[in-house]
Amino acid sequence: MTTASTPALPWWQRLGSLSIAALVLVATNGLYMLLVAFGNITDYDTNYAFVERVFAMDTTNFGQGQDVNLDPDIMWRAIDNPVLANVGYIGLIVVEALAGIVLLIATIAWIRYLRGSVSLAAARALSTLGLVLVILVFFTAFITVGGEWFNMWRSVEWNGLDPALQNSILAIASLIVVHMVRDERSEA
Repeated sequence: MTTASTPALPWWQRLGSLSIAALVLVATNGLYMLLVAFGNITDYDTNYAFVERVFAMDTTNFGQGQDVNLDPDIMWRAIDNPVLANVGYIGLIVVEALAGIVLLIATIAWIRYLRGSVSLAAARALSTLGLVLVILVFFTAFITVGGEWFNMWRSVEWNGLDPALQNSILAIASLIVVHMVRDERSEA
């Protein structure tokens, strides 16, 4: 918002603002999550195999082959029921899709904020909700539950910890940027 005493910023300064950076990060996370959910739906069997193997813990032996030299002290955690594996996988897909949808709505809220029709608080709250859902998928489900509870870190073939960490860090960094944005309208 400009007044007689505060001239409008040049277009390149507006495009280089923290608000635009937040918008781009939220939009990119949203697009990514929608593509992840789409891929998991359209290539269900391939990605289900990952979840099934992590739940079964049958390769948590540092690459020695399926069901070879498994640690009997932790194998009680394994879930080899395909119904439960499908429920877990479908749950992941639902949260991924929901995160993508919320982040898409948050992207629209950022655009509307920049145009002056929505508050920063609304854009920030939607972004936070969507990014926290991304963190729940990758940090909570993959790193914490898959990595530690199901010992995914011991599997050479079915270890998704590196991509999960990457996605967690990107979502957390995006969340930080979203919360760094100051309301430019209240400063005018």
